[in-house]
Amino acid sequence: MSNEKTVTNNAVYDAKTLGVPKMLILGMQHVFAMFGATVLVPALTGLSVSTTLLFAGLGTLLFHFLAKGKVPAFLGSSFAFLAGYWAIAPNGEAELLPYACLGVACASLLYVILSMLIKAFGVNKVMKFFPPIVTGPIIIAIGLNLSTSAISNCESNWAIAVLAIVIVVVCNIWGKGMIKIIPIILGVIGSYVVAAIFGQVDFTPVAEAAWIGLPISFDRTVFAVFANPDTSLIITAIITIMPIAFATIVEHIGDVSAISSTVGKNFIQDPGLHRTLLGDGLATLVASLFGAPANTTYGENTGVLSLTKVYDPLVIRIAAGFAVLFSFCPKIAALISCMPTATLGGVSLVLYGMISAVGVRNVVENKVDFSQSRNVIVAALILVLSIGINYSAAGAISFSIGAVTISLSGLAVGSLVGIILNAVLPGKDYNFDEENPTSTGVDFEINQSKVE
Repeated sequence: MSNEKTVTNNAVYDAKTLGVPKMLILGMQHVFAMFGATVLVPALTGLSVSTTLLFAGLGTLLFHFLAKGKVPAFLGSSFAFLAGYWAIAPNGEAELLPYACLGVACASLLYVILSMLIKAFGVNKVMKFFPPIVTGPIIIAIGLNLSTSAISNCESNWAIAVLAIVIVVVCNIWGKGMIKIIPIILGVIGSYVVAAIFGQVDFTPVAEAAWIGLPISFDRTVFAVFANPDTSLIITAIITIMPIAFATIVEHIGDVSAISSTVGKNFIQDPGLHRTLLGDGLATLVASLFGAPANTTYGENTGVLSLTKVYDPLVIRIAAGFAVLFSFCPKIAALISCMPTATLGGVSLVLYGMISAVGVRNVVENKVDFSQSRNVIVAALILVLSIGINYSAAGAISFSIGAVTISLSGLAVGSLVGIILNAVLPGKDYNFDEENPTSTGVDFEINQSKVE
């Protein structure tokens, strides 16, 4: 008989046992874990790095307030919305990005609406309309639609791009401890340093940047749109970007479930999924209004929780405070802006592939039955419409309603068609009321780990 003993995942350490100095160090570690991916989104889209850091911190604090301070989650930049930003501002045009942010702000309202519905009717009755047969292919399409951008960036210097990829892969597969958790930022730093050594980085903007500055610029906010609004572009941005929220909502549920299993507390029940969704949605709403990327719960920080066994939410709030502090240092933003294009390309190549892989995992782990024709049709149309329209000559489907021209991206069309088809086609694929909870992608039970 094995000499194993069962232990729960309850937190062993908290603020009282660790003390202030260690709590500050642990908070900084969470900043380090989220930093690479969080600042990569503004680097890829043209949004402000300083504004991104500010609202990652403020958004996290808002989330903790609405979740009663119980959930140790950090909110950083969401990669799922990259396709939406590029559909509206393909080259990061400063005058177009506020329109994309407006679309994200409207998408965040879906979180609020779903939160209210869950509170009123319960999670099972609402989420059955967004099964893996819909969300899985949508997530796959998001990653594949982004692939050409990664290749284009890599082509500026394949040697630097490949170096970034190798570092990410090696650290993620063979790394130990913290190295394994932060492969993205290590890939960025490693390839960045090598590029600088070979004279491929101009640090003049860093030298010229001030040490202290305001992280918000009015002309980059959504409010600037209404100074001279383009009605067609407003409608197009909203319709194009809003469907992406269906995928990120499911991602949020998975993240909260992962945190629950890690910590040993069922956060879906207490403080409740409706509260965490509301926190995530309102954090994204506020961030997008002021020109920052959409927020999302970060798996990197869940990994840190698992590594350190320190589950006190105060550590996360300390990390949020550091993020806010860093946002007032333009030198940090300038250093990130000087990052070589090839470095972005190499890291993006991995990240975009991982997005699609998450979609595949979503379908596989939830045992979607592709022997049913209705499931094949739903998945096929989502993928073909999302990718095919994106790579067509026009790149979108456009039509006019009166004097207003509306353009729908492939992702918007594919998402809407998939959701509608799944709702109307006969045959059961997925039902939260009937399936085992773990097959929904949401682990409602608290697992225990066995330790030798």
